[in-house]
Amino acid sequence: MKKSIFILGILLTISTSSFAQKTFTLTSTSIGGEATVNEEFNGFGCTGNNESPQLSWKNAPKGTKSFAITMYDPDAPTGSGWWHWVVFDIPENIKELVSNAGDIKSNLTPKGAIQSITDFGVGGYGGPCPPEGHGIHQYIITVHALKTDKLGLNENSNPAVVGYYLWNNTIAKASIVMYYQRSKK
Repeated sequence: MKKSIFILGILLTISTSSFAQKTFTLTSTSIGGEATVNEEFNGFGCTGNNESPQLSWKNAPKGTKSFAITMYDPDAPTGSGWWHWVVFDIPENIKELVSNAGDIKSNLTPKGAIQSITDFGVGGYGGPCPPEGHGIHQYIITVHALKTDKLGLNENSNPAVVGYYLWNNTIAKASIVMYYQRSKK
C-alpha cells in the first residue's frame, strides 16, 4: 500500500511538472500587499520617499520585442482614475527595474526606456497619495509584453495616448496590486 501511494505521488509530481504552464509573471522584492512610506508620493500633502518599487518579470511570450510598465489607481476620485507611472520602450532583454528606477534624475532605467508624463503632469514615478479619508486605493502595476520594439512616442506623451498604443501592441500582461490609504488626521 505504501509503495502504491509512493508511486502515485511520483507520477502526480511528474505529470504536474510536465503540464504546468510557465505564465508571464511580475514580482517585486520591495513591495508586498500594501504600499509604505517608501513608495508614497512626496507632494499633494503626502510626505513619502516617492521610490518606485523593484520589479522583475519572467516567461515573456514568444514574439515579445519590448516591455512597458504602468501603475494605475482606478479608485482616484477623478472619473478616470490616476496614472502614477508610465515607462515604455524597455528593451526585450531587460527583465527587471531596480528600486527607485522611476526617479528620472537617478538614470536607473535601461538605456532607451522612456518615462513619460503621468497624471501628476511630470515624467517618472509618482507614488500613492490618495485623499485623506477616501478609503483604501488599489495601485495596479502592470508589465506589458509588446510586439514592437518602439512605441514611437516620447517623454511628453500623456497616459491616454500611451495606453492606446499599449492596447494596440500588447501580446500579454502581468500585474501585481498594492493598496494604500491615508486616514484623516
